[in-house]
Amino acid sequence: MVPVRSNPWKPDVAARPWKYIVLHHTATATGNVDSIHAEHQKKKDKQGNPWLGIGYHFVIGNGNGMADGSIEPTFRWRTQIQGAHAGSAEPDYNQLGIGICLVGNFEDAPPTTAQQKSAQLLVQSLRQEYFIPLDQVVPHKDIRASATACPGKLFPLREIAQEQPAILLGVDPDGVPVESLAGSLERTLR
Repeated sequence: MVPVRSNPWKPDVAARPWKYIVLHHTATATGNVDSIHAEHQKKKDKQGNPWLGIGYHFVIGNGNGMADGSIEPTFRWRTQIQGAHAGSAEPDYNQLGIGICLVGNFEDAPPTTAQQKSAQLLVQSLRQEYFIPLDQVVPHKDIRASATACPGKLFPLREIAQEQPAILLGVDPDGVPVESLAGSLERTLR
């Protein structure tokens, strides 16, 4: 696992007993938490009830709507409520699955380098904090009841899910993970 000094995404409320991490893409070139939230508020569940809003727990930006590599927890994470992202016949993927969505269409191009690094750090931090096994980090397409390509054929699941030695120092003001003081200083000087 990735040694994490402190988890900057640890919620202030009691955590759910998380068992899965489900990875998604927006299938759009741009987006942010607010735009996804507005779009998801238009959706309805199987009983015809409107969604509460954004179905994911985290969104990772690509530089088009959010800073490249920024990680933003949503209200679902902050309040530790179930997701609305899996579309699976198995309810546990929403009830006990952390939904992480990267902005972009990974059928057309892979995530940015910053997105990949941020996703890897987030996934490893969550796996460590909630004892989630590697085989429970799944792409949306593997668990959805109806066909989907999400998170896309160019999504680097193996690289994002694999364990890499890194120490997460925190996040910068844009929500981008900081692994070293040199990296933080470099971004500050830009």
